[in-house]
Amino acid sequence: MHNGLLSHPPCQQSGPGGRIAAGGGGELSKDRFVFPRPGLEGCGGLAEDFPVNVEAPVSEVAGDPLGARPSTFLAPHLSMHQLLLLASLCLSSLPAALTIYQKATGGPAPTPRLQYLLEPLHEVVHAQRGATVTLPCVLRARPPHYKVKWSKVEPAELLENVILVTNGAQHKTYGQLGGRARLRRGHRNDASLTIAGVALEDEGRYRCQLVNGLEDESLSLTLTLDGVVFPYQTSQGRYRFNYAEAKQACEEQDSRLATYQQLYQAWTEGLDWCNAGWILDGTVHYPIINPREPCGGRLLLPGVRTYGAKDKQKDRFDAFCFTSAVRGQVYFIRGHLSFNEAGQACRNQGATIAKVGQLYSAWKFSQLDRCDGGWLADGSVRYPITTPRTHCGGLPDPGVRSFGFPNKEQRTYGTYCFLAK
Repeated sequence: MHNGLLSHPPCQQSGPGGRIAAGGGGELSKDRFVFPRPGLEGCGGLAEDFPVNVEAPVSEVAGDPLGARPSTFLAPHLSMHQLLLLASLCLSSLPAALTIYQKATGGPAPTPRLQYLLEPLHEVVHAQRGATVTLPCVLRARPPHYKVKWSKVEPAELLENVILVTNGAQHKTYGQLGGRARLRRGHRNDASLTIAGVALEDEGRYRCQLVNGLEDESLSLTLTLDGVVFPYQTSQGRYRFNYAEAKQACEEQDSRLATYQQLYQAWTEGLDWCNAGWILDGTVHYPIINPREPCGGRLLLPGVRTYGAKDKQKDRFDAFCFTSAVRGQVYFIRGHLSFNEAGQACRNQGATIAKVGQLYSAWKFSQLDRCDGGWLADGSVRYPITTPRTHCGGLPDPGVRSFGFPNKEQRTYGTYCFLAK
């Protein structure tokens, strides 16, 4: 995470103790008070001498400090009072851009106080896939004529997809998400949005907007799913996916490309992976807990390392996928099965062979712990460990271990099945 900083702020100098002094400052010489004119050096141009007629009335100097330039200088020295006056004139004549910049460096402009909408107690709402979740939006008062519009903000696509619009008496829903959305209607001023059967793609930012003529108001909420991030690559080896292929590969394994926030959270929870992978915004990263030579060297600090944005069509990497809880059960069938026999064994019990995302979900949310390698739907063989022990791979941390992609005719492993509820 990097903050973009301007290296040369306009019209500012470092004052004592590192503080910022506005205006570029003036300089007193023997017979002149020299300061940069706005738009010149100190504000982006060249400095000019500004000879001041100190005998001129105050109103003349103050009336046009930069327009009518006196041509005579009648005193070799300026009094303190005159210096303060001239300094104030210099500061007052600076362009408005300086004020805007100073506000930006001091933090965002304050959000206007909401008149009709109540500020939510929590701006982040947590849920799991398949759950029913409510995004709060409550009116403290009802305008005479108004509408409330709910939409989902898609920053990467610069879109805002409308979900629901209500006038307090009736409402209308839009799009695929609208089919699972309704108003909570806990009371007459309640405009909260309830979403049933939360899906992975529902995660993101939502806006509740009160449309009330010239007094429109809005508040934003973020829906976050609890889940797990896992790295994914093909049976042909690493770095085989362009962006679209990585996105499709995650979806085929009952997951989606992870966001940066999800990858960062996974790193704080112990994800250590030396191969770079795509994430949802089209950038490429890899998380390192234990620095080592093949992963950028031992001298670098642990962290989520980045390749930045890459060419989505030409560049190829692995994928970081994200999945959440599943509505169903993952279980193991013991045996010495080929890949095809593993799939048939699951179907014989009314189930399907489990996908990689489903196995990770069962490990994360159901604490599935088995020492047995089993086939999965992509042709890989894996097993989930929540209590590390010597005869289960010997690794000290919990995780989903992998045997890679064995020959599908090999009869060595059992299978993991998924039974939907």
